[in-house]
Amino acid sequence: MKKMTVVKNLVSDKERELYNVEYTEVIDCTFVGPADGESALKECRNFTVKGCKFSLRYPLWHATDYRVENSEMDVNARAAVWYGVRGVFKGCTLGGIKVFRECIDTTVENCEISSFESGWHCDGFKMYDCHVLSEYFLLGSRNIIIKNTKLDGKYPMQYVENVTLENCEISTKDCLWHGKNVVAKNCIFHGEYLAWYSENFTLIDCLIDGTQPLCYCKNLKLINCRTKNCDFAFELSDIDADIVGDVQSIRSPLSGKIVCDSVGEIVNDVTAYDCKGKVIIRKKS
Repeated sequence: MKKMTVVKNLVSDKERELYNVEYTEVIDCTFVGPADGESALKECRNFTVKGCKFSLRYPLWHATDYRVENSEMDVNARAAVWYGVRGVFKGCTLGGIKVFRECIDTTVENCEISSFESGWHCDGFKMYDCHVLSEYFLLGSRNIIIKNTKLDGKYPMQYVENVTLENCEISTKDCLWHGKNVVAKNCIFHGEYLAWYSENFTLIDCLIDGTQPLCYCKNLKLINCRTKNCDFAFELSDIDADIVGDVQSIRSPLSGKIVCDSVGEIVNDVTAYDCKGKVIIRKKS
C-alpha cells in the first residue's frame, strides 16, 4: 500500500489548494479567507479528511475513495460534495446548500445536515444515526438505506427507487411521491399527503400521522401499522392493509382491502373510477 502524505494545520483560501492529490491525509486544516478560492480538494483520490473546516465553495468535487471525519462544511461551503464515488462521512456537520449531488456509494453516519436541496440523483446512499433538515432531500436517487435517522423538511425522497427506511422519524410534506420499491419498518411519518403515486410501497409497524396519506398508490401494503389524524386516506390506491386501531376516514380505495379496528367515515365520492376496495372492520373478541 502506498505511503500516505500528511497535510496538517494548513490554512488556505487559494483556488484548488489541494487539487488532484492522492494517498493523502488532510488533518486539522481550515479552508477560508478573502481570496475566496473554490474547489479545495477537487479531483482527488484515496484520501482522508480529519478535523477540518471548509468555508469556501465546492470543496469536494469528483472525489474518489475518500473519507471525511469530524469535520465541518459550513453555510459558505455551497454545493460541497458533487460527483463523488465511494465516500464516507462520519461525525460531520454539513451546512451548505446542495451538499450531495450525483454521488455514487456514499455512506453518512452520525452527521448533522442542514442543506436545502441535498442528495439529488445519487446512487447507493446509506445513512445511519443522523439528523437531516432539508427540502427535496434525495430527489431522484436510488438504492437508499436510511436507519435511526430524524428527517425534517418538505418534499423529501420524491422519485426515489429501491429504498429501505428503518427506525426513522420523518416530519415532512409530500414525502416519497412517485417512490418505487420502498420498505419502511418501525418508522413514524408526520405530515400531509404521504407517498402519493408510489409503487410497491410496504410499511411494517409504522405510525402514519397526517391528512390524506397514501393516495393513488400501486401495490401498497401496510402490516401492523397505526394511523393518527388520517382523513381521506388511500384514495384510488391498490391496497392490502392491516391497521391496528382507528382510521379517521377512508376515501374510495380502488382495489384490495383495508382491515382495521374501526373507521370514522367511509367516503365514496370518486365516481370517475370503478372503486372495488373493501374496508373490513376487525371483529373484537
